[in-house]
Amino acid sequence: MSAPGSFRSSFPGDARSILRFAGPLAVNNLVLAGMMLTNTVAAGRLGPGPLAGVAVGGSYYQIFWLTGLGTLMSISPIVAHAYGGGRDREVGRRFRQGLWLSQMLAVPLVGALLCVVPVLNWFGTDPRAIPHAAGYVHAMCFGMPAMLAFLAHRYTSEGIGWTRPVMYTALVGLTVNLAGNWLFTRGSLGITSLGSTGCGIATATAYWAMLATIHLYQRRRAIYARFALFERFEHPDPAALREILALGLLIAGSVVSEGGLFSVAALLMSTLGTEIVAAHQIAINYGSLMFMIPLSLHSATTIHVGHQAGRGDFAAARLAGWAGIAMCGVIMSLSSIVILMAREGIAAAYTSDPGVRVLAVQLLLFVAIFQIPDGLQVGAAGALRGFKDARMPMALNFAAYWLVGFPAAWWFGIHLGAGPAGIWSGLIAGLASCAIFLNWRYDRVSHRALAIQSSSR
Repeated sequence: MSAPGSFRSSFPGDARSILRFAGPLAVNNLVLAGMMLTNTVAAGRLGPGPLAGVAVGGSYYQIFWLTGLGTLMSISPIVAHAYGGGRDREVGRRFRQGLWLSQMLAVPLVGALLCVVPVLNWFGTDPRAIPHAAGYVHAMCFGMPAMLAFLAHRYTSEGIGWTRPVMYTALVGLTVNLAGNWLFTRGSLGITSLGSTGCGIATATAYWAMLATIHLYQRRRAIYARFALFERFEHPDPAALREILALGLLIAGSVVSEGGLFSVAALLMSTLGTEIVAAHQIAINYGSLMFMIPLSLHSATTIHVGHQAGRGDFAAARLAGWAGIAMCGVIMSLSSIVILMAREGIAAAYTSDPGVRVLAVQLLLFVAIFQIPDGLQVGAAGALRGFKDARMPMALNFAAYWLVGFPAAWWFGIHLGAGPAGIWSGLIAGLASCAIFLNWRYDRVSHRALAIQSSSR
């Protein structure tokens, strides 16, 4: 029989709480990945050039989108601690300041996106892919302010543990994205196909639809009334903005360290030809689709741990974090098995080009390998954010991805000429290192919080 307060006895309750939060988030994340899947499939039907353009342009866009997402992600643990401590009005203040911050971030991020052509030229990207990539990124600029404002709404709702509206808005976004690709990428109702640019227009329009949906939902639902989210107009508060940024920039550093490595890996692939880029896009897109489930568990773990820590119960918070990590590891182990069994069918669903399909089948083997360490690292990251621990995790992420992963990817893939297999080997090395580092860090942080609580009694 398990002792009171043991992992075995607490796991069922923690798992239920995490799954309750994670269910709608899983739908949201899968739908967002589905939007990229829709773009990839739509572009893939037009040929390797547009598909490579969406791959390279999407990788460039992702670097800056992740910067905004990571910064605003700090709203979730900050709100969770306020909610767990019963400080309802503080939730509304954090939301309003988060909205201001989202639009402040939009200005430099859109400016950086507009530099896509010179950056890709400097990087040595295949010239055939650059016009397609530029069209996609320029169209996506239109959606960046809406997506950032949506994230401020989303992370506030996540912080109070009310994740259902995130699911609704994602479904609206997918519907608009599908319709947009039908109109602008495929070309319908008298509209000429706009290629990869059409994919960008479809997704940017979907972002605006998502913002409108979640904003109206939060205004009209009674569950938000106690937090007075829209009670009054509020000018930017430098002190509140600094608090969000202090945690948010550290989280952004961690998120960009990982996402940036995958984006740079795609740019390295872009120097090897459009067919290789297209195959890499298929592999990474499917891997990203599977990653959406543990990513939802990551966010749910942050919420659950944050609520427990906000109440001052660090023993429960520690066990909740380990529960989330274990769940992420199990899910990704199952995902790895599915990929190993269905690689050929997965590749065939994306493209009819025989050369691209053969390469994609080979790269999906690497996707299967990195699934497990990817699950363990994202679970640990969510648990650490529940404790509002971000400075050391950022350093550990940077070390894993840029002192281990990137040098290995460049050395094996480019310097030794191993190509895509070498680049993916570097990605796996970075993910495995990060999983080890972050789980070690979580054990230290949660144990220290528990020791401090025990000594204060």
